This record gives sequence, C-alpha cells and structure tokens, in this order.
Amino acid sequence: MKFIIARKVGMTRLWKDDKVVPVTVLKAGPCYVVQKKTVQKDGYNAVQLGFEEVSEKKLTKPLLGVFKKANVKPMRVLKEFRVENSEEYSIGQEITVAIFQEGDKIDITGWTKGRGYTGAMKRWNFQGGPKAHGAKFHRELGSVGQHTEPARIFKGKKMPGRYGNERVTVLNSEVVKIDPENNLIAVKGGVPGARGSLVLIRRR
Repeated sequence: MKFIIARKVGMTRLWKDDKVVPVTVLKAGPCYVVQKKTVQKDGYNAVQLGFEEVSEKKLTKPLLGVFKKANVKPMRVLKEFRVENSEEYSIGQEITVAIFQEGDKIDITGWTKGRGYTGAMKRWNFQGGPKAHGAKFHRELGSVGQHTEPARIFKGKKMPGRYGNERVTVLNSEVVKIDPENNLIAVKGGVPGARGSLVLIRRR
C-alpha cells in the first residue's frame, strides 16, 4: 500500500493523447514516518506521517518530544494510515511523490467546502415554491408534518441545516502527471475541498 499527505493547489488542464484533460494539482510530500503502531502494543498496525515543517514555537512540548524521539523535524500535520505490516517502514523514512507513477489509480480523501447553515433548496436541491407574484413562499421548505396522526416530524427529514465540511473519498482517480522535483502530482478530475486544504492519497 502506498500513501502520502498532500495539499490542494488548484485546477488546470493538460494535453494527453491529443485530448485536453482537466486535472487537479496537488503538492504531495515530502512526508516522514514519525511513529509506527503495532498490534502487540496498540491493537492495530498503522504508520503515522508528518507533513510540512513548522517552527517549534507553534507546537506543544509533548508533540516536540514525539518528533525528537523520532529524530524528525517538527511537522505541522500528523496523519495515520492503516497498513498490514508496519514493520516494513522505519522511523524517519522519507516518503515522496515518486512512489506513484503516471496512470496509477488512487483514492483521494478530502474535506468538502463548509457552507454553513443553508436552506433546503441549496442543501438538498429542492425545487422550491412557485415563482409567481401571488405565491406565499418561494424558497421555503413547505409542509414538513403530517396530520393529527402522527403529529410530529420523522427523524431524518430533509430540512435546512449545516451543509458541507464533510469527509469525502474519491475512488480510482487517475494520475496524469508527476513532478518529483517540485513534489507535485496532477490528478484527473476534481478533488474535494478548497484550494489549500489537506487531502490524503492512497494506492493499494
């Protein structure tokens, strides 16, 4: 299993086989192995990666102790990846975008844009009310209850509320181009999240 932490740069387009391909550019790595989790000690196998160097002043003393023990520079981001055998990795090991190749199929996990409290039309794509002048409502939800029986709103009813900021995984995205010198990877299609947001990349 191959994995890395990246940050979304933005979207552009590239030529491939005389066709224009929309791609998302990600700045992936370099990442460093900070901790290893084992079944005997932690109950599961996993590898913890650090991403983006940061000043020691911005970290707590316990976190600084973790990096000092691993002999790794302080990192802004720490993420775990489940693996079958964590002994295949070594503390301090560097992981770069070079582990992927053009044409690879990868899974990308990101967090969608947070849109705050939104109405039912935006959140659930409801049609809304009539647009005529005589209509009493245009973008309101409409009837949500029943009659005297059951005289309540059932759980799970689609209503206004917080929308976005959800963890989403896009499966089988294609790697179009890799730039190991600049730690960049171009992926076909869109990736969840705003520009500058974190994403997790995996390949089995």
